Amino acid sequence: MTKAPAPPVYDGQQRIVRLILMVITAILGVMAIYPLLYMLSISFKPPPEVFRSNVLPAQPTLANFFYVLTEVPFWHYLANTFIVSSVVTVVALFFHTMAGYALARLRFPGREAVFLAMLSTFLVSLPVIIVPLFAMVRMMGMVNSWAGLIIPSIFDAFGIFLLRQYYLSLPRELEEAALIDGAGYWRIYWSIILPLSRPIVSTLAILFFLANWNSFLWPLTVAPQSDLWVVQVAIANFKSQYSSAWNYTMAASVIVAIPMLVIFVIFQRQIMDSIKTTGLK
Repeated sequence: MTKAPAPPVYDGQQRIVRLILMVITAILGVMAIYPLLYMLSISFKPPPEVFRSNVLPAQPTLANFFYVLTEVPFWHYLANTFIVSSVVTVVALFFHTMAGYALARLRFPGREAVFLAMLSTFLVSLPVIIVPLFAMVRMMGMVNSWAGLIIPSIFDAFGIFLLRQYYLSLPRELEEAALIDGAGYWRIYWSIILPLSRPIVSTLAILFFLANWNSFLWPLTVAPQSDLWVVQVAIANFKSQYSSAWNYTMAASVIVAIPMLVIFVIFQRQIMDSIKTTGLK
């Protein structure tokens, strides 16, 4: 009979390194979760307790949440955010899947130049281009409108890049067989590529929705009218209007954070698995 392999022997130095790494990881975890706990704590505190150092409220109350949901048109702001996030996600995925397929499979002059130009937008953040973007939107008459909120947010080079890399990993034999059967590029895209894209499309849908749910700078710039406020802009103005009412501000922040946390907890494995199996070439 063959003997079972002996367990690895760790010397003292390896144990010390492992202990140090565990301590560092624990510290980073506490640093990451403490602001969330602090926000949750203040949301349940009455006004006299807001600036006290106790983490657990001495007299927890739900009055802050009732005030935000009844005395402020917060449901309207949540509806605005949901509409913008949903429309941007659906429209963006529709065009991104087509762009990713074209850049991965179709051969046309300037394809690589288009792809490199698209990748170059990774180096440009929104604050850099927000002034010319706002000037363009104003010239088109889309300030204080749903179009101004939605259309500039549709393009996302990250989504096109991931979809292109995913399509490069798909076997070409499927498309060649469809071409032999007389299918055109649109039929191949609609009947073959899209069904095979469900894992990555589902992941991008979640990421796009969460990104637009948290959007602040562009909605603040293009839609100062209160009827079009999204929740992040509403919270910022709510804080300036009630500068000392941090309990209301934190209660509103908790309400906004709950859908994001629920979505991430439910789909976290799908997000991680899809990103790992994207097939980067």
